[in-house]
Amino acid sequence: MTQKPRLSPVGLFNMSFGFLGIQFGWGLQLANMSAVYEKLGARPDQVPLLWLAAPVTGLLVQPIIGALSDRTWGRLGRRRPYFLTGAVLASIALFFMPTSSSLWMAATLLWVLDASINISMEPFRAFVADKLDTSQRTTGFVVQSLFIGIGASLANAMPLFLRTMGVTGNTASGIPLTVKYSFQFGAVVFLLAVLWTVATASEFPPEDMAAFERSRTEGRGIRALLREISESVRDMPATMRQLGVVQLLTWLGLFCMWLFFVPATARHVFGATDPRSELYTRGVEWGGFTFAFYSITCFIVALALPSLAARTSRKFVHAVALACGAVGLLSVYMIHDKYLLLLSMVGVGIAWASILSMPYAILSNALPPGRMGVYMGVFNFFIVIPEIVASLFFGPLSRMLFGEGNPNAPVYFVMLGGVCLLAASLMVMRVHDVGEPAQGADAFSTHDPAISGA
Repeated sequence: MTQKPRLSPVGLFNMSFGFLGIQFGWGLQLANMSAVYEKLGARPDQVPLLWLAAPVTGLLVQPIIGALSDRTWGRLGRRRPYFLTGAVLASIALFFMPTSSSLWMAATLLWVLDASINISMEPFRAFVADKLDTSQRTTGFVVQSLFIGIGASLANAMPLFLRTMGVTGNTASGIPLTVKYSFQFGAVVFLLAVLWTVATASEFPPEDMAAFERSRTEGRGIRALLREISESVRDMPATMRQLGVVQLLTWLGLFCMWLFFVPATARHVFGATDPRSELYTRGVEWGGFTFAFYSITCFIVALALPSLAARTSRKFVHAVALACGAVGLLSVYMIHDKYLLLLSMVGVGIAWASILSMPYAILSNALPPGRMGVYMGVFNFFIVIPEIVASLFFGPLSRMLFGEGNPNAPVYFVMLGGVCLLAASLMVMRVHDVGEPAQGADAFSTHDPAISGA
């Protein structure tokens, strides 16, 4: 396979900028949807089930989109048509989400939003592997982490920022106007950021166009598509299977946090008991604001990850980072001062920076280039399966262990998330990294004469 030219910082910026918009939308969803559900009348033990449609959709959408994008080539290239389609649909869902008048309307829009984000997000992962030589892939995924951190920071801080600007009041269904305007602003950011990448980042055509066209012709039809996905699962590389265990534990811990941290802040730290009270609203806004700190930490830490990985190993960096996240979540139980929650999110931010880059950098070097998209989609199984588990079983588990409507249940689940991240940290060392880069090979340096700026 021909060695690909190294990208300049400008080229890395352009190809990853769309992730800022994707994460702005996803950050708004993760930080606010549980509270939105409660505002619309859901009990805490009902919240996980209301998230179910979204991960089921992701389980189907990502491998299908990955397989389709592997076979796509046109005026916009291979991956960019999917970035754009997902961005348009997600922006529509974001805009109308805070106008929901019922639980089922909100759940339906969440389904559309999550499916659309998946359509945009999966090809972005394959895009890095398509564009970058193996020596630059760790940096490529880390740059994505930078934009994810920026996008999430802005999204998480937006409701509290709007309140400080004087925005008050609720919609007719009880959703705070700070949340409503944040979602609608996020819709615009999502679309514009993805449009930037579509307009400024090129793609390499298939090396053998004749063979690519033959493969695309022979692989047409839903049966061929499903067969390819099935074969990819069956022939999954050993490194991917090992990373899968780490991902299952990691994302189970993350969903414990995303589903319950904000309600835990309102109940455990602010002492609110009524989801419709002003105190509860302030707790929700502060919980979302603290998420901004793990995103800011992600942004800062991501800058150091390529150097740390080159000096030690990607596995070591990821294991340590996950352990920091575990400490951050476990510490929440002992915190009753809202400002100390910011410190707990620093640990989560260290983990998040690595979660968004190291597994994909390790994985991309173990995958066949012709199936990069479908395997990145299949790898998403290890993200959405924990979300499905959380949606199906966290509610019954909460009622069985803590009683129906127990106000302390959210903080207990946050601690469970910490335990899961600690277990994931221990499992990282079992992963075989087949493409560990040479020391210093993945720096941002652009002295190579073959550098391309886009």
